[in-house]
Amino acid sequence: MKMPDLTDAQALTRNRARAMQAPALFLHEDLRDEIKERLTEVNKSFTSIAIVTGFPDFWREAFPTAQIVADDDVLALKPGAFDLVIHVMALHWANDPVGQLIQCRHALQPDGLLLAALLGGQTLHELRACLAEAESAVTGGISPRVLPMAEIRDLGGLLQRAGLALPVADSFIRKVHYRDALHLMQDLRAMGEGNALNDRLRRPTRRGVFTKTAELYAQNYAVTGGRVSATFDLVFLTGWAPHDSQQKPLRPGSAVNRLADALNAAEITVPATKGET
Repeated sequence: MKMPDLTDAQALTRNRARAMQAPALFLHEDLRDEIKERLTEVNKSFTSIAIVTGFPDFWREAFPTAQIVADDDVLALKPGAFDLVIHVMALHWANDPVGQLIQCRHALQPDGLLLAALLGGQTLHELRACLAEAESAVTGGISPRVLPMAEIRDLGGLLQRAGLALPVADSFIRKVHYRDALHLMQDLRAMGEGNALNDRLRRPTRRGVFTKTAELYAQNYAVTGGRVSATFDLVFLTGWAPHDSQQKPLRPGSAVNRLADALNAAEITVPATKGET
């Protein structure tokens, strides 16, 4: 039985198109710089690159030789055609994130690299809390407003489920200061990260909800200068298409050197206690 889709693809496309009219893509700029820095640390030259993204113009300029691919449910990626696939600022909206990673793995040549960058679970936790409290107080209920994003410990497991070798997941927090919560929400629309949830409220929200949200935000998340702080949790997932040349973990008990020798320490034998053998 197919699970219902989390994301309304048409709404997401519409949000991204509207964002391009006056974009606020500073997170993409951060990720572009971070990805390029990480690639310089990899002892390998990449000659066939694909980038999966909902913001083709920005990433085409960042990587002029790359093939840009839309983050559709079925990715337009030729199997085994690339030595590097970058999936950027789109996986958090995917209805089937594991399926997206599996498709990326199939698109990689042996020993090819997948690098995914997305928003993680701490993103906008302040706004999520204030919206929920405000809507409950004003209307007596809560509707889905902020995308539920996965924690890094769960995201790291997706790499193994997708069959990628040497999986690594890490993240960094980007704190951004805004005039108020309403300014933050305007910026989210300019990023193309507005509400595109399938179960979102389909009628206009009462003005009092946003007024109360701004009040709660100012009370709980104020910073110096009369502004408020918002959290963006940027997660990186790295994995390789399996290849015989890659390092593999040793079998338990196969070590040839003692830990005591490596630490230049005396080895102590602990006598067994009663009942142990």
